[in-house]
Amino acid sequence: MPFQTGRSVRGSRFAAPLLVLALAFPLAACESVSSLNPFAKETPYKPEIVPTVAAELLYNQGLALIEGRDFDGAAQKFADLDRQYPFSSWSKRALIMQTFANYTARNYDETIASGKRYLGLYPASDDAAYAAYMVANAYYNQIPDITRDQERSEKALLAMREVVERWPKSEYASDARAKLQVIRDQLAGREMEVGRYYLQRRNYTAAINRFRTVVSQYQTTNQIEEALARLTEAYMALGIVNEAQTAAAVLGHNFPEGSWYRDSYKLLQSRGLEPRESGGSWISKAMKTFRLG
Repeated sequence: MPFQTGRSVRGSRFAAPLLVLALAFPLAACESVSSLNPFAKETPYKPEIVPTVAAELLYNQGLALIEGRDFDGAAQKFADLDRQYPFSSWSKRALIMQTFANYTARNYDETIASGKRYLGLYPASDDAAYAAYMVANAYYNQIPDITRDQERSEKALLAMREVVERWPKSEYASDARAKLQVIRDQLAGREMEVGRYYLQRRNYTAAINRFRTVVSQYQTTNQIEEALARLTEAYMALGIVNEAQTAAAVLGHNFPEGSWYRDSYKLLQSRGLEPRESGGSWISKAMKTFRLG
């Protein structure tokens, strides 16, 4: 009985407030749901209906924008066509034109994206070589100076090489070959820049590694003559005489009238030495296929 009496006392104290709260929460909940429900308002919801534009009309609009030299607008129009009619013959045309419009507008990242997408979808298309060529040129046009990171140069090298190797008889192959040489000169120049830095600080091993890259990978570039001369200098500084003599001998064989050879020859003479090629040297093996004389 005492226990029952205590329970009834608690009920009399708290029953009324709890009842009020219980009634209040549903009311608040109803109001909040109503305010968030767009269909509960007086003005009914009207979905926006976007009219479908024929693919041919979108394509011609894109061509008209190109004719008016609005290449950004044209790229967007062709992108709209591609999105509305994916994997259609019109989408295929639009994608290559979108790549062209972006390239002409110098939107190089967009050029690369749409060009690669075209190549992924239509690798055997008649326009595949052109798409690859635009992608390669988009990388090529972003090549920085030799003091900066050469990631774009390396990507341009791979992209131009793809054009030459996959479509060697295309109308784009000749220009791609010429640009490949420019890119190799650029990459070799970067290696020489870093190599000189190490050489000036007498870090001869690090310098040799950079010059070695030029001799091994970029033999046909305009940096090869200096690279051989710098190898002569670095190897002499380390006391590795046979490699220094080999570098000078190979330099003299290919560039006998050059100032770099004259400097290398004088350096060897100052130590009572002369250029002499060692057949076992990595320099001889690397340069075996590169002989001007």
